[in-house]
Amino acid sequence: MKRKAVEPLLQRKVALITGGNRGIGLAIARALIAEGCDVMIAAREESTLKRAAKEIGGNRARAIPVVCDVRDLESVEAMLAALKKRFGRLDILVNNAGIAHPNLAVAQLPVESWTEVMATNLTGMFLVTRAALPLMNRGGAIVNNLSISAERVFPGSSAYTASKQGALGFTNTLREELREQGIRVVALLPGATDTAIWNTFWPDAPRKKMMSAHTVAEALVHALTLPPESTLEELRILPTAGVL
Repeated sequence: MKRKAVEPLLQRKVALITGGNRGIGLAIARALIAEGCDVMIAAREESTLKRAAKEIGGNRARAIPVVCDVRDLESVEAMLAALKKRFGRLDILVNNAGIAHPNLAVAQLPVESWTEVMATNLTGMFLVTRAALPLMNRGGAIVNNLSISAERVFPGSSAYTASKQGALGFTNTLREELREQGIRVVALLPGATDTAIWNTFWPDAPRKKMMSAHTVAEALVHALTLPPESTLEELRILPTAGVL
């Protein structure tokens, strides 16, 4: 007697990834599509967004691009309205959109840099999450990409660090609020990963010692495929070389 095939846990799930046009966000989108998800990727840059969707979606049309500025409430609400119209629900939200600023001490950091980083990395996460929650049901998952800066302090990165540590507080609070609803909340804390963000932080950073975005994405997929009665609340993944 043949054993009935078991459908993969993420098959046919609907995922939304902000900042999905490059780096860790794009790697996560690619990994989720490989698991059978339908994925909507969002970013501000339409050209790179469409190129990314074509690259990872192939002929299956499983990557849907949508232009969105997570700092803008109307833009966020339009994105979720488009997702609702297309799929009717959301199973996995990945708040990945984030920016950095040049390595500058507090005394030299422009107010404009502080404001932009906080608006993108922290307020944007709140706006997207709040708009997404009505589309999520028991068994869903919210992943907030925070970086190891959510727990460690690096001189010269005050706005980035403050935004990420604030986002960790937001993530931990959200998790407690959603426990009874059965929605998992995962804090993703990757260490140094070879992405374009280092062009802002540290252009001469030792990229060869860093992790790949693919590695981070694979670790996250593992967390998302745990049995439904369990959750990995905090996923900390670091380079074995120890680079920050």
